[in-house]
Amino acid sequence: MNRILTILFVVFAITSLQAQTFTNPLLPSGADPYSFYKDGYYYYTHTTGRNIVLYKSKTIDGIKEAPHKVIWTPPKTGPYSKNLWAPEVMFLQGKWYAYFAADGSNNINHRMYVLENASADPMQGEWTFKGQITDETNKWAIDGDVIEHKGKLYMIWSGWEGDANGKQEIYIAKLKNPWTVDRPRVKLSSPEYPWEKHGDLDEPNLKHVDVNEGPQFLVHKNKIFIIYSASGCWTDHYALGMLTASIKSNLLDPKSWTKSAEPVFKSSLENGVYAPGHNSFFKSPDGKEDWILYHANDKPGQGCGGFRSPRAQKFTWNSDGTPNFGIPVKTGTPLNMPAEKTAN
Repeated sequence: MNRILTILFVVFAITSLQAQTFTNPLLPSGADPYSFYKDGYYYYTHTTGRNIVLYKSKTIDGIKEAPHKVIWTPPKTGPYSKNLWAPEVMFLQGKWYAYFAADGSNNINHRMYVLENASADPMQGEWTFKGQITDETNKWAIDGDVIEHKGKLYMIWSGWEGDANGKQEIYIAKLKNPWTVDRPRVKLSSPEYPWEKHGDLDEPNLKHVDVNEGPQFLVHKNKIFIIYSASGCWTDHYALGMLTASIKSNLLDPKSWTKSAEPVFKSSLENGVYAPGHNSFFKSPDGKEDWILYHANDKPGQGCGGFRSPRAQKFTWNSDGTPNFGIPVKTGTPLNMPAEKTAN
């Protein structure tokens, strides 16, 4: 009898431990992962290319079994009918908004668009197409992220200065509302360091592209950061860079921002994680932990295709107030779940 009880206790302990941990990747594939935590649920999405799919899960690792649905399918033809990239679903000013980039089949026409849903639950209600979100230049634009800061809305994205591919840069603009740009765009970052300039291509009309893309806001105490992806995603050099500004500064002034001279998150050959990038951030349910969500490849040379899978890991903060993302965790490594709220 005692032996049976011992076995049952061991099984219970192992099951309990497994329930408190998870392993990466969160899904077999899924590029440009984004998660928004609200009212006890993670609302997760990633690039499918053809529509916008939203997942709703109580836990970050539960995404693989979580309910999910197509919340929007584009028209069969037109300027935003193809190549839907990097959707972000977030709650702003009392409503849900979905930001995404799309074109009509030609990359040169990629622009940003917005959907709106007034339902309390973004899995319910109707998603309304609000239209294109752009500044007066109406140039190529992808990877939009929006923040409400001191009562004002700001949008950052990756764009072209002109009308030809060759260099992607980070821009910012103030918004009048979640779907309307209020001020001219301002360039904050252009590829300048060698680690931002890995981008050779084997195409007849395009031999190389310098890349800054996938910008994400991150706020901590008296600083605000923009974490962005650098170099081509088709290379194993794809990595994260960082811009830093004082939380009191004018975010629309390029002089407010300082760029880190080295990447803050990059491939880990020892852990077998390649080309980590296009991240987003979320807090643990108890609000005390900071987590980074990103995609990466398991092998070198896998590029921008379907091998990219979403991964999450907790990060800490350096003594100077900057984030310390560490190195990408090896696939299959048990990680503690994001801390839950404690009962009162």
